[in-house]
Order: sequence, then structure tokens, then C-alpha cells
Amino acid sequence: MTSQVKRLKSSQADFDQQLDAMLAWESVSDKAVNERVDDIIAQVRARGDEAVVELTNRFDRTSVSEISQLEMSKARLQQALEAISPEQRNALEVAADRVRSYHERQLSHSWQYEEADGTLLGQKVTPMDRVGIYVPGGKAAYPSSVLMNAMPAKVAGVEEIIMVVPTPDGVINEMVLAAAAIAGVDRVFTIGGAQAVAALAYGTQTVPRVDKIVGPGNIYVATAKRAVFGAVGIDMIAGPSEILVICDGKTDPDWVAMDLFSQAEHDEDAQPILIATDAAYIDRVEQSIAKLLPTLEREQIISASLADRALLIEVADLDEAAALSNRIAPEHLELSVEDPVALTEKIKHAGAIFMGRYTAEALGDYCAGPNHVLPTSGTARFSSPLGVYDFQKRSSLIMFSAEGASEMGKVASVLARGEGLTAHARSAEYRIKDNT
Repeated sequence: MTSQVKRLKSSQADFDQQLDAMLAWESVSDKAVNERVDDIIAQVRARGDEAVVELTNRFDRTSVSEISQLEMSKARLQQALEAISPEQRNALEVAADRVRSYHERQLSHSWQYEEADGTLLGQKVTPMDRVGIYVPGGKAAYPSSVLMNAMPAKVAGVEEIIMVVPTPDGVINEMVLAAAAIAGVDRVFTIGGAQAVAALAYGTQTVPRVDKIVGPGNIYVATAKRAVFGAVGIDMIAGPSEILVICDGKTDPDWVAMDLFSQAEHDEDAQPILIATDAAYIDRVEQSIAKLLPTLEREQIISASLADRALLIEVADLDEAAALSNRIAPEHLELSVEDPVALTEKIKHAGAIFMGRYTAEALGDYCAGPNHVLPTSGTARFSSPLGVYDFQKRSSLIMFSAEGASEMGKVASVLARGEGLTAHARSAEYRIKDNT
């Protein structure tokens, strides 16, 4: 099976219109999905465990009678860790060590300072009490997602991590459970979809309510996360995976084709994009695509992604490539060029930047160290990768001395009376020293 990939030139008259049409994506706007998700959330809120069991049996084709059958004990997680091959265990442990080490550098600490009159100001940084991590199941299982979601929470000092992972037809991925053991996950429930999000957001008789839900999922998960936001925090509304490769025409075209495939194989809606300065090089990448696609197990999924959402874009130079990348604000950006450090200086918007010909995006998915939970659909313009900072809260510290309260009370009084808030003004004025 081969796919015809859409080609564009930045100089063509309708380029902006065609690009916007190809980039357009709204993952949670489907009215029917919203209605189904609202109904699922209402059921879970009203009936708790009973609804979760019923919905899991229906959607994941399981046949359990009580929710205890959907929880994996810590002993079961340890059993999975001991059952996987030594090679698999070593890979998970190496990846976990690298993810932990990277995220430890993100840890924020409380701070304070004292002014001349004795007033103390500062910030108190504290971890969340309990978070929920959603790990996708279904088309593929992702032990790497366990590490990427749980490790930053652990580094932040979160007291309890609750993991949910769907197991359609009762099929359990042992590496996912082993990753949970390595990452120090506290409780694991084999539930998924909107019912899992609702259970985490509102709690049931068995599933504890969390403070924040993180991790990607399908359209039902994304829609449910948006629906429960406010009752709990969420990391982001994740759309399909994306990769944008900027190439100067000197990288082996087979490498670039496979890098594009690496994200296309996630989902039919994933978006692979190549921006290059040489039409002849784009021809060579197309030849590599045609040659290599039939060799892949997930050929059908990749082919759909290439046909519907992929782009091969010719630009005049690398400056134009960088400007176009900033407009797209991709989740994953590969700078497959001679001097990636210099080009990085021109990049403003990207979830993660992979610098140089040897830095395959796939390394970032598993073991580079930085998080692979990244902003999609252009949200890298204002969002960041998942990190330790997502699991820490900041509280302001304010302690005025008598002298400081008197002086600032005068300022607050003027501002409060200017806003017509007399009680505010008088509250501050009580602390003003009598100067008469």
C-alpha cells in the first residue's frame, strides 16, 4: 500500500489557505461525543463504582462483577516487573533513570526575602496531594507514558499517584505494569475512557478523587478532561501526534521518511510534515516513503495518516523554514540540518526540539530524558511539555511588620477608596500608625 502525500510550495498563491486547511484540527468539538461523555460522567457521579464496572464491561468488553477486579495490587505490579525479560527491564530502568535525572533539574523550591522594615515576602512551593495519570490502551500500549507521567510527579513529591489504563478484552500489557512498579505508582485501575476520567475527577467508593489528571487519550478522554476541568486540574487537551522535520537536503532520505513514519504510525490522524529547501530532495524522500512503507507492520495506519494529513513543503531557505515552523508550532520539531544550534535560535514555538541529523524524535519518546507529553495542534505557542512544575503549587507568603503595614496601609487605603471598597480601605487603615 502506498499513499500520495500532499506537496506544497511556499511561493504558490494559495499556500496560506491550503496550509491552514491541512493544519485545522479540533479534537473535542464533536457534538455526539460531547453528549455521550456528559452522560458517562453523570452516571459515574451518580452511581460511582457500579457505573464504572458497567461502563468498563460495555466499552472494554470485560466481564467483571465488582471494581476490586479492576484494581492491580502492588504485588501484581512487582510480579510483572519480575516476569518481563531482563532486556525489557533494563530498558525501562535506564529510561526511568534518565527521565528522573532530567526532571530533578526542574524542581522549584520555596523562597523568601525580608525588606528593610522587617516585612517578609516570598513563595511557598508544595506538591499536590494526589494525581491521576491516564495511560492509553487499545491500539497500542505505552509503558513509556507511565514513566513520562509518573516520574515528574514523583520528583515533585506528590504523595499518591493513581494510574488508570484500559485493557480492552482483558488484555494486560505486562511492560505497562512493570513501568508502574519502577515509577512508584501507588494504585492502578484497569479502566479507561471517559468513565476513568470521571472516576478520577469526582471519586467513587473505591477510586480516590485526585487533584489533577494528566496523560493523553482518545477523543473521549480528551473531551472528558475538558468537561471535568475546574473540578480538577488537567495537563492539556491533546490532539493527534505531530512531527515537523526541517531538512537542508543532506540527511539520508530514508532516515527522514522513517522519522515521519514514527509519528504517523500512532494514529490515522497523526500529522507528519517535512519542510525542505530542495525540490529534488523532496522527490528522494517521496521515493523513500514508497520504498519503506510496505516494510512496516502498521502500514495501513501510516498510509492513512500520509494520505490525509501529511505535507511535503518546499521553501526558499532555512530562515523561511523556521518562520513557517513557528507558525505551525509543532509538537515535535526535528532540525535535520548542518548547524542545528544556530537554527534553534530562530525557533520560538515547539513542544520539543530535536537538534541534528542523529537525533531521531523516537529517542525523545523513550529515553532521552525530557518529557514526551507535549502540546499539540499549535498550542506550543502558549503551552509547555509536562514537567515537575505541573505537579507543584505556589502559594504567596506575605508577613508585614508593624512599620510596613502602616506605610503600605496608606497606599492600600488610597487605592481601595478609589475603587469604592470602603471595608478594604478601613481594614488597611486600622494598621496605620497614628502620626499626630
